[in-house]
Amino acid sequence: MQQQKSTHFYTIGLSYLKADAEVRGHFSLSDTAKNNLLLQAKDSGIESLVVISTCNRTELYGFAEHPYQLIHLLCENTKGTVEEFQEVAYVYKNKEAINHILRVGSGLDSQILGDFEIISQIKVSARQSKKQGLLNSFTERLINSVIQASKRIKTETELSSGATSVSFASVQYIMNNVQDIADKNILLFGTGKIGRNTCENLVKHTKNSHITLINRTKTKAEEVAGKFNLIVKDYVELQSEINNSDIVIVATGAQDPTVFKNLISTNRPLLILDLSIPKNVNEDVKDLQNVSLVHMDDLARITDDTLVKRKAYIPQAESIISEIMGEFNVWLDTLKFVPTIQAIKHKLTHLKNSELNSQRKKIADFNEDQAELISNNIIQKITNQFAHHLREDNSSSDESIELIKKIFQLETTDNV
Repeated sequence: MQQQKSTHFYTIGLSYLKADAEVRGHFSLSDTAKNNLLLQAKDSGIESLVVISTCNRTELYGFAEHPYQLIHLLCENTKGTVEEFQEVAYVYKNKEAINHILRVGSGLDSQILGDFEIISQIKVSARQSKKQGLLNSFTERLINSVIQASKRIKTETELSSGATSVSFASVQYIMNNVQDIADKNILLFGTGKIGRNTCENLVKHTKNSHITLINRTKTKAEEVAGKFNLIVKDYVELQSEINNSDIVIVATGAQDPTVFKNLISTNRPLLILDLSIPKNVNEDVKDLQNVSLVHMDDLARITDDTLVKRKAYIPQAESIISEIMGEFNVWLDTLKFVPTIQAIKHKLTHLKNSELNSQRKKIADFNEDQAELISNNIIQKITNQFAHHLREDNSSSDESIELIKKIFQLETTDNV
């Protein structure tokens, strides 16, 4: 990975920790906005960039000369301003940035501890970046380390036992706060990832057969409904279905509210759960006395016994992250001497070619193939010896590199 000396690896972003749902909504990136951001990054000369935007956080991981380059890209493609970003955001550089993405991908930094849904979003985002030619060897290796940490924490600890996602927490909230749940009419509006997961949890835990799905694209709702034998209605029937429901779960990917007070005419108790970022239910529904509105940030604050148990596995999870970060840093350190080894090989090859040319003129029956084979094997063995020394002697590898450069009179391109 060739890098300019002036670039560094940064994580910039904001999350539920300091930014409420409204502010997170300002910095939320639709799929189109995310794609535009990647294209702009490429045009501006950024070499590697991965972008995630979930209900909990929006973050950019990439190389830049200054973090403002990444902040500017984010603000250009969202409703958020630089001033607003600075109030709630964080910027991490190099090893701190690496540690942060490992914690995020491992569920340690999630709104609900142990929520591993984020890892699939990181994978998808990395694939999008690779497709645009914005995933260099450093970032690809780092993403693979994050995936490895996530897998190990899932299998070696019980950090993800119990309710580990907003979709499960929403169903748990309904079951704890609504009586006779099996007899209630439930409307699920939006069948994206959170919607699908919520639907699965509803069917699994409530034993309710009165669940109706609505999505702007009806075929997507039908795909989900087909798995569970549920009812699907057209988008134009949204208002009548809201008024026919006891519980409405909104999980759309819209950038503006889709449910308002003026859609509601029923007088019976109505519970609305908004699992969307940006918020998709207008606050004006709270003017109606029969309506209760709960947002995902409220759900995340609800603690249960399983959460307390999961906290006990944090040290074990952090130990796994430290181990994987250590392995990544060892790999990173080896990058320092790759140009030196390549330069040695180049120098020895030049010496070999010069000597073969000389011998070719002196020896009448000069065996070209044999000479090439023997000399190439010797060059490979010499460079392997140098590589082995630099790998094993981490403490003084910088001094060794400088000495090798001096002896062989090498010119190399530095790595970052």
